[in-house]
Amino acid sequence: MAIPSILIDCDPGTDDAIALFLALGSPSLDVRWVTVAGGNVGLHHTLRNARALVGLSGKLVPVVAGAERPLLGSFEDAAYVHGQDGLGGVALPDGPRAAAGVAADTIRAALRAAGPAGLTLVGLGPATNLALALATEPAVAANVAEIVLMTGAWAEGNVTPAAEFNAWSDPEALAVVLGCGRPVTLATLELTAQALCTPGRIAALAQGSGACRAAACAILSSMPPARRLGGAGSLQHDSCAIAWLLAPEMFTHREVHVAVDCGPGPGRGQTIIDRWSRLGQPANARLLETLDPDRFFALLEAALARLP
Repeated sequence: MAIPSILIDCDPGTDDAIALFLALGSPSLDVRWVTVAGGNVGLHHTLRNARALVGLSGKLVPVVAGAERPLLGSFEDAAYVHGQDGLGGVALPDGPRAAAGVAADTIRAALRAAGPAGLTLVGLGPATNLALALATEPAVAANVAEIVLMTGAWAEGNVTPAAEFNAWSDPEALAVVLGCGRPVTLATLELTAQALCTPGRIAALAQGSGACRAAACAILSSMPPARRLGGAGSLQHDSCAIAWLLAPEMFTHREVHVAVDCGPGPGRGQTIIDRWSRLGQPANARLLETLDPDRFFALLEAALARLP
């Protein structure tokens, strides 16, 4: 079976950091590019963090800067969750320089180069970079093997009562990606709530050596416990998107139609996910519904064991 080639678009971000370690430490994924947007914190921090994380992993993966703000409106970060630097105050050595260019150009070029074999796009932050690439050269979408997004919720949001942070940050961009005509897989808040990292999980992960493992455990320890789940632990949102590519058999899922509220009111950024086909619209996404948490954390342990 061919190893999938992937491009990770992210906004590190504490949970993005763990997702990057999971991807970079997994030999069954070929990470070709990392592109970066402003999201969890501003682009100045997210770019530095992505460079530092890739550098610490020892992988020669180019990191490219992208959008600093959404397609419309203004930028608002989530430093109240991720800390002012985006990594919960965990200091990492500076990584290699960012590669030249702009993320949207890099995504288009990577898709052109992929040809019929296809490239998988993994979106772990606001969908701005992906939308800019797909909207400005729609023909390259033919070379998308799959788009995997950590975004949205079918019930309650986490930044407003209606909306999840990534979807709320740039709903217009998410609507573009959902409408590109290629297979889209969604890891929503309901799914990521099952990847609950408790103090016991962190203690288990800490039983080993290596700079990436130490950084991962420090970042996990910095993450505030999820109030929605009674403070039992932190949620590993973004890693769920990577885990789908590594072990799809550990998930259950269903085909759904998804629309995004792009209006100005309190529902802005809400993902309207028709789980029971009540609207009679054709499916445009695969919704991941459950995962095996023990298997999830075993994948993370194995990835960290392979990294320096």
